[in-house]
Amino acid sequence: MALIGLLITARCRPRRQGDPSFPVPAPDWEVALGIVIGRRTSYLDSVEEAKDAIAGYCVVNDVSERAFQLERGGQWSKGKSAETFNPAGPWLVTPDEIPDVNDLGMWLDVNGVRRQTGTTKTMVFDPYVVVHHLSQFMVLEPGDLINTGTPPGVGMGFTPPIWLQPGDVMELGIERLGSRRQHVLGAR
Repeated sequence: MALIGLLITARCRPRRQGDPSFPVPAPDWEVALGIVIGRRTSYLDSVEEAKDAIAGYCVVNDVSERAFQLERGGQWSKGKSAETFNPAGPWLVTPDEIPDVNDLGMWLDVNGVRRQTGTTKTMVFDPYVVVHHLSQFMVLEPGDLINTGTPPGVGMGFTPPIWLQPGDVMELGIERLGSRRQHVLGAR
């Protein structure tokens, strides 16, 4: 895993005029808690054991290309796999530095407007449940990064939806884990 510095750019594919086979781009933001695995882990016997498998936590922007997810069917992972998506960091915070990972404030602004406010307290599954569950189906390796959920306020949820555009600036953070500023650029 690579933790990326305080300034990161997300590249968004430009609109293709006159090409009906290519969906109109719809890049979206998602502040999320990142879980970093610290040791090789599989088939954990209990949720409690998952605590020892976690090296730490970081801020993640789970950037999503909604057009790929909504208009091309199938798994949602293809909308999260573009180059420069999922910037993480600015640093790894170890579990001993966080009194309660299940009670951290989260926020994200786009161009100075607050779009997401929430807390890890409202996540459907806490980090230990997530790690335990995934360990039942795959081997987790040191450095693996797992994204958790996001608070309300993603661009897809607005009417009409709000998508990221080149020139936009996102600022996001999680209490005790740091904050970051990210610039949106056009695709290369």
